[in-house]
Amino acid sequence: MSTENSTVDGLFLEGIRVIDLTRLLPGPFATMLLADMGADVIKVESPGIGDYARHYPPTVGESGAFFQSVNRNKRFVTMNLKMEEGRELLKRLLKDADVLLESFRPGVMTRLGLDIDNLRQEFPGLVICSISGYGQSGPKRSAAGHDANYLALSGVLSQNGQKNQAPHLPGFQLADIAGGALYAALGITSALFRRERTGQGAWLDISMTEGALSFMIPAIARAQAGEPEARGDGMLSGGLPCYRVYSTSDDRYLAVGALEPKFWDPFVQAIGAPELQGRGLMSGADGEEIGSRVQEILSARPLEYWVTHFDELDICVEPVLEFEELLESEFHRARDVFFDLQGVTHVRTPLTSRTVEHRGASAQGADNDGVFRASGVTDEELARLKSDGVI
Repeated sequence: MSTENSTVDGLFLEGIRVIDLTRLLPGPFATMLLADMGADVIKVESPGIGDYARHYPPTVGESGAFFQSVNRNKRFVTMNLKMEEGRELLKRLLKDADVLLESFRPGVMTRLGLDIDNLRQEFPGLVICSISGYGQSGPKRSAAGHDANYLALSGVLSQNGQKNQAPHLPGFQLADIAGGALYAALGITSALFRRERTGQGAWLDISMTEGALSFMIPAIARAQAGEPEARGDGMLSGGLPCYRVYSTSDDRYLAVGALEPKFWDPFVQAIGAPELQGRGLMSGADGEEIGSRVQEILSARPLEYWVTHFDELDICVEPVLEFEELLESEFHRARDVFFDLQGVTHVRTPLTSRTVEHRGASAQGADNDGVFRASGVTDEELARLKSDGVI
């Protein structure tokens, strides 16, 4: 089968309307994925400050680059949910909506007069997704937290770093994105699929801590089988010489992933150490001796030399790209993964359509008139809602 045209060209969620009450990163990232696939995402912000991320520096134009990066392809309205009229306005939108996504602390929706159970009764076909740090139940349901806290409680942080050193924070929000946003998007699309067959909505309880905990499934299984792995000792975390990061003479790095002998043996042959063939999977003191020998050889030459040297070999070795090299990477450019919107470089996800023109984030409340008029709000009501601070 030809893969020449195997790009994502379908707006798979066209016709689905999502009401997004979230802010900062996990929720907006999840709804960006849905919007990229064609969903009509209406982002609701409080009048005034709105989504805090709008104001995070550095700014490009009138809003922060971070905010713009995760809020493309959406419509933007304002709504004060602390006011009765604001809540009634939200319910007008929910009459024609398929999904409601919120990321308040558990209990806040109830305090706002938007109890989830009541919403499910009033809108039985609605898919409601609640993203929180620790889940909708349990002893920490109302506790504050950020990505580092979720990674700590999930055990992921304990596994991240080098042997006999302190745990290292990852360079991005792992629990927020992979543990929260991706599970939310998957759960929402799955619930929509079931609704097509049953007509029933759903309430999804997405705990970012539990999402991160799921990354520990292989490690937990190995431990239960009697082979727990300490930080930096795991098969895929630096414990084997064939799967490790090595430095070069110019303080750059090579990621070696030569797990199988068919990759390891030609790798050590290429670096002039044929005596190491068949020894890539050794651990403990023997593994450290082999790793030290590989490091000694690789540290004698700069990164560019090794990249060229390995270029024609199929051995699972790649340079560790620094941030400033990403945008110029020939590999990424060939895949056309970057595109510009309003002066901000965006990244296509594997689900981002390549056949439509994407829209950048609009100003706060930019779509108030169009969205609310479509829900039956008259011009006179709009004027009053604005003057009363509801929108």
